[in-house]
Amino acid sequence: MSKKKMILDLDTGIDDALALAYALADPDCDLIGIIGSYGNVYVEQGVQNSLDLLALLGANDVPVYSGAQHASYTDSFSVLPVSAQIHGKNGVANIKLSKAKRTPEKTSGVDFLIDAAHKYKDQLLFVPTGPLTNLAAAIEKDPTIIDLIGHVTLMGGALTVPGNVSPVAEANIHQDPEAANEVFSSRLPLTMVGLDVTTRTLLTRHETKHWRKLGTKAATVYADLVDYYIDAYKTTNPHLHGCALHDPLAVGVAIDPSLVEKIALNLKVEVKDIYEGRTIGDETRLNNPTVTTDVAVNVDKDRFLDKFMNRLTPLFAAH
Repeated sequence: MSKKKMILDLDTGIDDALALAYALADPDCDLIGIIGSYGNVYVEQGVQNSLDLLALLGANDVPVYSGAQHASYTDSFSVLPVSAQIHGKNGVANIKLSKAKRTPEKTSGVDFLIDAAHKYKDQLLFVPTGPLTNLAAAIEKDPTIIDLIGHVTLMGGALTVPGNVSPVAEANIHQDPEAANEVFSSRLPLTMVGLDVTTRTLLTRHETKHWRKLGTKAATVYADLVDYYIDAYKTTNPHLHGCALHDPLAVGVAIDPSLVEKIALNLKVEVKDIYEGRTIGDETRLNNPTVTTDVAVNVDKDRFLDKFMNRLTPLFAAH
């Protein structure tokens, strides 16, 4: 059986960098491209981070495309101070990565996604770990992709726990709630991997010490990234005693859905007032016979962390 083809849509900060490495290292999927988005950083910075990390990991054959620079309903974007605090001003812990020799592809990220949907159809896994602006734009440009894409596994949202930018909203969804609502309202086969599960999957200095012992450039860079991330979490989320593997978990679940327990629920996203960005059941579709969205509500965190380390460690050891 042929492998699934994966496209990542990243606003490349630290956990996006880990997600990128996971997608490269997992033998059960082929990473065929990365689309850049805004969020943790400006899109230009995120695209450069992706190119530099791919070069670090020996994956110069994976193309990188530029996506949306701001939300679908605005004409500008500014990085939130908390994002710069958590990920560093450049998104990668203020580390100066060796600059890749490549540049982004000339094709837009939206067009790349549309072309890939038509080419790979149900073999395509799309994993957005930032705002859903690019996906919503692709649907608007070519609605037929709704019935072509094999599955979308997004990192975003919160159903059973509070949000992280407001009591009800998670950051990625809050960046562009209108785009997110368009995506959730479509017929796309979708799994939401939100704060309900990602904040249960934690990395600590125990794991980064293991990487440092490898002595390679990639292992050292990634240990530095995660240690910076852990230090940031001491300020923003001291109760976790580590850093959450938000984006890598989405990649893991895209490849192996059995990592999480899910409930089937048609969702909507609130787009205004104090509830802006809230992901919640859509009361107008609760009795629909067809439910295309699953929400992850529990995770086998030990099995995931084992898979995570068993994939990334050999990759880092080789580079």
